[in-house]
Amino acid sequence: MELKGSCHCEKVRFTVKSHTPAPFMRCHCTICRKTNGGGGYCINIMGLYKTLKVQGEEYLRKYQAMRDKETKELCGNIRHFCGECGTHLYAYDRKYADYVYPVASCIDTPLPEVDPITNVYYILTKDKANWVVIPKGAKHTFDNYPDLSLEDWHIKNKKLVD
Repeated sequence: MELKGSCHCEKVRFTVKSHTPAPFMRCHCTICRKTNGGGGYCINIMGLYKTLKVQGEEYLRKYQAMRDKETKELCGNIRHFCGECGTHLYAYDRKYADYVYPVASCIDTPLPEVDPITNVYYILTKDKANWVVIPKGAKHTFDNYPDLSLEDWHIKNKKLVD
């Protein structure tokens, strides 16, 4: 499925192909919380890096956060933002060089719906802001990363697309 995305001011637009477009994993880590706006978490989906096409690259800015400020260990993800409006667009990690991780809220193409009780994975909840509410009865909450990749979840839940 081809996804179209853009920043708020529309100076940066992108397309990317994804076979895993369902926005199911909400990351509550301090990096995602603070770099993605006021929602208290970030939802990344996965696209094939070789299909990523960006218009307005001159407006892109990059940020590589520190995973651990004490040891100065860097996070693997390099986050790409619009330098004009500040919208976090996607992340890229050289460790997973075949993939790029668009932020679901930047995707303009309609995405599949996911049930927040039975199918959303709430991850790194140990870092969750106290004012963020996870729905009562949520089946999948994790203090750390689950033992399931974005692709594995889509296979398990029969959500893979062409």
